[in-house]
Amino acid sequence: MSSDIGFLTPSRGFEKCGGGSRVWWRGVGVWRYLEDIVRRMSTVKVSEGSATFKRKYNRTCHVEAPPVFEDPNSLKPVTCPDILDPAEKYISLIIPAYNEEHRLPGALDETLIYLQERAAKDKLFSYEVVIVDDGSADGTKRVAFDFVKRYTVENVRVILLGRNHGKGEAIRKGMLHSRGELLLMLDADGATKVSDLEKLENQIRAVAIKEHKLGDSSTSDLSIRISDVPIAAFGSRAHLEEKALSTRKWYRNFLMKGFHLVVLLAAGPGIRDTQCGFKMFTRAAARKLFTNIRLKRWCFDVELVYLCKLFRIPMIEISVNWCEIPGSKVNLLSIPNMLWEMALMSVGYRTGIWKLHS
Repeated sequence: MSSDIGFLTPSRGFEKCGGGSRVWWRGVGVWRYLEDIVRRMSTVKVSEGSATFKRKYNRTCHVEAPPVFEDPNSLKPVTCPDILDPAEKYISLIIPAYNEEHRLPGALDETLIYLQERAAKDKLFSYEVVIVDDGSADGTKRVAFDFVKRYTVENVRVILLGRNHGKGEAIRKGMLHSRGELLLMLDADGATKVSDLEKLENQIRAVAIKEHKLGDSSTSDLSIRISDVPIAAFGSRAHLEEKALSTRKWYRNFLMKGFHLVVLLAAGPGIRDTQCGFKMFTRAAARKLFTNIRLKRWCFDVELVYLCKLFRIPMIEISVNWCEIPGSKVNLLSIPNMLWEMALMSVGYRTGIWKLHS
């Protein structure tokens, strides 16, 4: 009995072999179809004002008009820093906001009270909060600028994306134009206590000391700062999973487990909770990650894990305090989009269509 075997190859589509003959499948194979889409996504035309820029999804990729912060007190523009510049602050907090008029004020109040209290205790502690308005249609912009007026543009800044691009793009933009040695992304709803940043900060410092013996004057290079050591720390809600399983509907648990399995297949093991919005990076890590990241919306967190592995950036997962805040924008309809983005990511990197730039 002759055997017919069908299989997929990345470059040749679907082949069917058997009985010494080869029959080519007419049309485009699944892999070639995905490759074509990824290739089309890698070059996009965008217009800003009268100029048209060619945007590729790499560092040269994100070609944009020079970003400028506006000081609402003096009405003067403030030149925007770049991730390639040396750090000017100890820590930057990047908060993406899309239609967060009601949840943002409480989160910002809590965050800035904590930062001010810490700065009062430690004269070497300096900070900035970067709010990225991702094309909100409500009063998010007004709320954000109110905080700039209260705390000055030196400590609170707003980036306006104009239209909605997605959480991943908002965070990327904030990271690329921050001044901190450490850069923390956190959600606008305040679901994680901002004081938990100390857990991530301490673990990053511990890894940096271990990797480069920072703080040991007899063995370390005194010119190296914590910002120079690429490390990523991921806040995690994995310790809350058992409680969540007992309170959620069965189908939500099924979808959650399925999503975790797909993430495992796409990005590999290492981080149990990729979707927690509380993550900290050293400046060196942020340079590598956010000049390369391509996904804009649902699965940029998964791509961050994937990129950390490609760049061999040490990853730490730390449990954080978290509570669910009403108003989440993620729903069951997001699942197909997440799966689609992970498929694009896998094809893009594994076929070499998405290039890495260091």
